[in-house]
Amino acid sequence: MILEAAMLQVKPGMDEAFIESFKKASPIIASMKGYIAHELQKCMEEDHKYLLLVKWETLEDHTVGFRGSEQYAEWKKLLHHYYDPFPTVEHFVSVPVGERGSE
Repeated sequence: MILEAAMLQVKPGMDEAFIESFKKASPIIASMKGYIAHELQKCMEEDHKYLLLVKWETLEDHTVGFRGSEQYAEWKKLLHHYYDPFPTVEHFVSVPVGERGSE
């Protein structure tokens, strides 16, 4: 499993509209091959800052499948105009360290 993480800086005054657009965009990403789950978190310390986490089966499901799809064009149309600066997207894999500090 791959975890995609994007820190989203939403332009001031656009939070409510962004959240409504994100609700409309969520079924788009959820319909993609390799999609597992996603969540949007709002920062408690900084207004207009959100963290998007998306779980994918493979890196290519995101970078090739989703980003190369017609559905991505709709995702962009719904969401990309809210960001300033445009977010950097990073991908992570789990590091096995044992359970509950047992190792």
